[in-house]
Amino acid sequence: MAWSPRIDRVAPFRVMNLLETAQAREAAGHDVIHLEIGEPDFPTPEPVVAAGQAALSAGHTRYTPAAGLPALREAIADHYAARFGAEVDPRRILITPGASGALLLASQLLAGPGDRVLMADPNYPCNRHFMALAGAEIDAVPVGPASGWQLNAELVESHWHDATRLAMLATPSNPTGHMLDAGQLAAVAESVSRRGGHLLVDEIYQGLCYDLEPLSMAAITPDAFVVNSFSKYFGMTGWRLGWLLAPEEAVEPLTRLAQNVFLAASTPAQHAALAAFTPESRDLLEGRRIELGRRRDALLAGLARLGLAPALPPQGAFYLWLDISRYSCDSQAFCRRLLDEENVAITPGSDFALEGGERHVRIAFTTGVERLEEAVSRLERFLARQ
Repeated sequence: MAWSPRIDRVAPFRVMNLLETAQAREAAGHDVIHLEIGEPDFPTPEPVVAAGQAALSAGHTRYTPAAGLPALREAIADHYAARFGAEVDPRRILITPGASGALLLASQLLAGPGDRVLMADPNYPCNRHFMALAGAEIDAVPVGPASGWQLNAELVESHWHDATRLAMLATPSNPTGHMLDAGQLAAVAESVSRRGGHLLVDEIYQGLCYDLEPLSMAAITPDAFVVNSFSKYFGMTGWRLGWLLAPEEAVEPLTRLAQNVFLAASTPAQHAALAAFTPESRDLLEGRRIELGRRRDALLAGLARLGLAPALPPQGAFYLWLDISRYSCDSQAFCRRLLDEENVAITPGSDFALEGGERHVRIAFTTGVERLEEAVSRLERFLARQ
């Protein structure tokens, strides 16, 4: 069977295969510690669940406008004002089926055949794949400790080509957990603007910050496209709800795209998300952020004991990007053996990095401190046999 050639530009997301294998081992009676998937063990906040149930009981199951429930767009705008001091017109916010829906809209509007897109390497693989499906060529810029694992203004300037149309940032990033500060964000925005390009910023892990205050590009420039999600900080992974903040002139074409691609995001999920901004939810979510910081510190301490702690600890998200080159240059084989021999599931770096991925793994500190410490003990046993 002949498929469209564009599908050849989409690599498999290996972590999903690993998750399936880990779940099968668990079902067979093995005690598997899950550090592979980007989903903490916290349930959706109860006020959000209650609001979703109330929405269903009230019959809120019909389509909303393509750009989303007006009340939710206003609540997000209020969130930007209260948290970041950013004045955002609610009409510039489009509600989407997860952040993936926002990335799909942005990629279709901003990238096309012959265009080049700059982004950091390592990066969340779907960012590359959305742009590739739009027909664009990806310039994946290798980053490391020298640039704080981020695509900064200097790298943007040195890798910009005549055909470059778009630069994409992610802060905090997946898989490294590193951030750009306000000065760095402003410098990238200025550099891209001076070249007549567009800037797309992935802020999906915004709010999950441990060493720096959370930032938003919305407070720096109204010209950037900003992707966010209710999945990570707000704990609504399975509800599949996100948003795209866009410049004013982009709202109409993006709305047209939304009308044709997905009609509208889930109506009950949108009503539920209104409760994510209540004081009760905020207190609960901040407590979870503090707990994730405690987990990060416990994992770093355990890895330091093994001589494996990263030189630059992650400032946000819930991942560690770990160099395993002392033990293996095949991260997929390393992760398979660790799962088979010690029942610890982590993610091969080859999912995220085109360069150096085989020498790295991603560990998600999405389970409790006791389980993280047990995982470190199992990892120590495993490494002793390498």
